[in-house]
Amino acid sequence: MGKASVRFEVIQEVLSQHENELSVSLLCEIAGVSRSGYYSWLKAEGARQAREEKDRADFALVLEAYRFRGYQKGARSIYMRLLHSDPPVQMNVKKIRRLMDKYGLFCPIRKANPYRRMAKALETNTVAGNLLNRGFEAHGVRKVLLTDITYVPYHGTFCYLSTILDAFTKQVLAYRVSESLEIDFVLETVRSLVREHGISLSAETLIHSDQGCHYTSCQFIQIVRDAQLRQSMSRKGNCWDNAPQESFFGHMKDEVDLSGSRDFPDAKAVIDDWIDYYNNDRYQWQLARLSPNEYYTYIMTGEYPLKLIEEPASGRPSDSS
Repeated sequence: MGKASVRFEVIQEVLSQHENELSVSLLCEIAGVSRSGYYSWLKAEGARQAREEKDRADFALVLEAYRFRGYQKGARSIYMRLLHSDPPVQMNVKKIRRLMDKYGLFCPIRKANPYRRMAKALETNTVAGNLLNRGFEAHGVRKVLLTDITYVPYHGTFCYLSTILDAFTKQVLAYRVSESLEIDFVLETVRSLVREHGISLSAETLIHSDQGCHYTSCQFIQIVRDAQLRQSMSRKGNCWDNAPQESFFGHMKDEVDLSGSRDFPDAKAVIDDWIDYYNNDRYQWQLARLSPNEYYTYIMTGEYPLKLIEEPASGRPSDSS
């Protein structure tokens, strides 16, 4: 048999049966436990019930955080959501994992993508050098912008998502969803970036992409030059040179549910909602337990919004995930 508590429960169940003729001593001997241990366990029944009630109440908070905005979350994301609740709740990550395990609440683990898209470069002199060289977070806010395109399957077809991500704050600064891979939606993404965030960009800002035809096009290059930004490109077929952007797409595809989307407007609405959730409510452990937009405000103002935990000394905790 398993733990002593399990054996005590079996003994109690047997003793409660009307037809039972076995004594406590004999049952304890059969179960391999002591009589004193069994009676001590009986005396602690009230404390066990109190703990069980506390676990149920705490799990209700965990479940509410898990279901927030309809996106599944792991223990760390639940921990951060609880800190952002009103009123804020501080619950140990280890306890959250224990409650999830106890009540059978699981978050799917993201699998490696077996179909990494290798961008095929055009044979043209417009390919930019890899100025970034994987220095994603070394230059600060609005200094490194990552951009890429991914396909999103729904209802037997695809739509396409173009994004521009701040490598330091992880914010989605601009994005467009399109029914086709025509270049216009990528151009509109970068135009939107310039319109909405141009004032925070500088001549030192890098916009980093793969060597796909959208980014080597004369139109894209001209928009980047007109905005006085620097262009950088990954090495040919090397997905690690734009790893945070690839990771962003991977998490999005794990969390977005397009099973109910019957047409493009439906699919776009789901993606719009997730990106709003990602920027404002999807907290990241390495961003000082804040969402990307909160983290940006924290970096710019120095005011840490969560009062239940100590403000990180460097803005990023050391045990990032």
